[in-house]
Amino acid sequence: MHMDGFKNRRKFLKQGALIGTGITIIPRHVLGGMGYTAPSDKIEIGVVGVGGRGKENVNDLLALDDVQVTCIADPAEFWDLHDFYYRTEAGRGPVKEMIEDYYQSKGQAGDVRVYADFRQMLAEETSLDAVLCATPDHTHAYVSVLAMRAGKHVYCEKPLTHNIWEARLVQKVARETGLATQMGNQLHSAKGIRRTVEILKSGLLGKISEVHAWVGATRWIPTLKGLPKGYSALPYGFDWDLWIGPRAMRPFHEDYAPVTWRDFWDFGCGAMGDFGCHDLDAAVWGLDLPLPSSVELRPAGFSNEEVTPFGEIGYYEFERDNGSTVDLTWYSGGLRPPKPAELADSEELPGRGALYRGENGTMIYRGGRQDPLIFPESLKGEIAAVPTTLPDAIGHHAEWVRGIREGRPTGSNFEYAGHLTEITLLGVLSLRLGGKKLDWDAEHTKVKGMPEADPFIKEEIRDGWEF
Repeated sequence: MHMDGFKNRRKFLKQGALIGTGITIIPRHVLGGMGYTAPSDKIEIGVVGVGGRGKENVNDLLALDDVQVTCIADPAEFWDLHDFYYRTEAGRGPVKEMIEDYYQSKGQAGDVRVYADFRQMLAEETSLDAVLCATPDHTHAYVSVLAMRAGKHVYCEKPLTHNIWEARLVQKVARETGLATQMGNQLHSAKGIRRTVEILKSGLLGKISEVHAWVGATRWIPTLKGLPKGYSALPYGFDWDLWIGPRAMRPFHEDYAPVTWRDFWDFGCGAMGDFGCHDLDAAVWGLDLPLPSSVELRPAGFSNEEVTPFGEIGYYEFERDNGSTVDLTWYSGGLRPPKPAELADSEELPGRGALYRGENGTMIYRGGRQDPLIFPESLKGEIAAVPTTLPDAIGHHAEWVRGIREGRPTGSNFEYAGHLTEITLLGVLSLRLGGKKLDWDAEHTKVKGMPEADPFIKEEIRDGWEF
């Protein structure tokens, strides 16, 4: 189904049901007058995964007038997240109540259907137009592919997938279906990243051969040395089998969920996977970076085949189409590049950001929401002359909804998002292999001369969860 599909699909279904009856269908906007939008004309969205991040996504959707969140799916009835940065309660019960209270406060009907298994939601919610996926990383691809194959437009949190084979598959299905897609790297739709990209593309800094990107994120459980021992009592209303999904079954332990799953390779991808799609975005977008020729990420602090490192430092080598090369260094866990001489003694590098060194000057990217800093002073007068080539952002979720309505491609559609995710996951792959340098054969989806990488490129899938 194509990207303008939600209205066309409904029209097709209604017409198909009335063939042979002699009834003429009159659009609701004609009956209601110019500007009238009937409830049935709202985009119906189902949200899969309503933990902390899922609840935040629901709030973003509720702010859009032309959207109706009609159903949610999650293996968990309730999570107390007050001890995590979400500082809230989440799960099916609290999020259903939040949505219904919101619609009631607006004088709107808003009964929300609730499911533990999103596959049942897809089967039963025949009027559903789109799905937002905010599950743990290891089920992103499974949810996204099944939803697209069911004809639903899809928004999926970052990283788009848990392994590189999944990233290629999600890209393929998105191409085949032509649906409106968006990955949840929200800073892609912020003002600061757009100005950064415009400056990179303008050539103001001259040839850029060196990039540094860093984030302060680290492991949630600093003392981890392996998988947790023993088991914990299952929380009320929690379906562990559904949460595990395509991974091998093991006893439930509270160290796995609700948030700390990111520390385990089976479910998360550590700081690199969590933030790479945010903090490599400006470089990939602004410099049109291809897949890297080589990657070498080294763990900082303890890690092994089961748990992610405390931090990391590593190196990407890119060979651009114009013949130039770019060396990119990634840092996490408190590591960052040396303070550049251009910064005053009283200034420090931001806790999260990127540094671009060009022939003509240096730029410090301070995250998507702030304009970058440019050095030397003599270049600052030229910044105003850099043309505005990118449209103003309307909001990451709003852009996806516009893509559903109008067929416009989104900025972080699954074609671009799959590429950015593959770059990120190559760093994860190096980490999972103990920090080995990888020579990437993109054409064959292989690491040259390293067959031991294959089980991480395409991970084993539990019976019954193939896709």
